[in-house]
Amino acid sequence: MAVQQFIQKSQLKIRQHGLANTAHQALLKVVNSVLLFKILRGLTLQKVDPRFLELPAHYRGLFLSEAMLRHYASDPRNELPEDFLDAALAKGDQCYGIFDGERLASYGWYSRKPTHIEPEVLDLHFAAGYVYMYKGFTHHDYRGQRLHAIGMNLALQHYLEAGAKGLVSYVESANFDSLKSCYRLGYVDTGSIYLMRLFGRYLSFASGGCRPFGLALKPARA
Repeated sequence: MAVQQFIQKSQLKIRQHGLANTAHQALLKVVNSVLLFKILRGLTLQKVDPRFLELPAHYRGLFLSEAMLRHYASDPRNELPEDFLDAALAKGDQCYGIFDGERLASYGWYSRKPTHIEPEVLDLHFAAGYVYMYKGFTHHDYRGQRLHAIGMNLALQHYLEAGAKGLVSYVESANFDSLKSCYRLGYVDTGSIYLMRLFGRYLSFASGGCRPFGLALKPARA
C-alpha cells in the first residue's frame, strides 16, 4: 500500500510540475538529508501590469504607518509578530496593505536595505535603486481575488514614480507553485544563488545573471 501511494503521489507531481522539476525536487530532498543545500531563483519586476491596478469596490490600498502596524499586529491572524515588526521598522522597511473596511485583507513588505532570509544568519543584498519585496500575505478569507498581485503592482507603481528601477525577490527553486505565481505576475528570472552549509559554515555563490541586480548572500549584520 505504501509503495502504491508513493507511486500515485509521484505521478501526480509529474503531471503538475513535469518530470524534470519533480526529479529536481527529489534530488534536493536527498541532498538536504545530508547537508543544507538551497537554490534561490532571483526574480525582478520592473513594469507595472495594468491588469492589476484596479482594486475591487470597497477596498483601499495604502502604506501602513507604524501605529497601524502595531494595531494590526495584535491580531495573530495577521502574522505580524512583534520581533519581526521591530526589526523591519528599525530598517525603515514599508508595508503596503489592502483593506476591506477596517480589516487588513492583504499586505506585502518592501525594503531598500539588506534583509534577513532563512537562515537568519544571512542577509540578502541587492543593488541600490531596487526594492526588495518579501513577506507577502493574504488572509484566507480573501484569497482568489488577486489582492497580492494588485498590492504589489500598486507598490511598484509608487516606487517607480519615486525613481526606483523595480522590485527584486527570490523563490526557492523547488517551490514550483510560488514560481509559477511570480511568472504570472510578470516577474522574470535574474539568475540563481546557490547556498550550502558545510562544517557549520555557510557558503554561497551567485550566478552571473544576479550581478546586475547585486543579488548576493552575506553574513547578517548584528
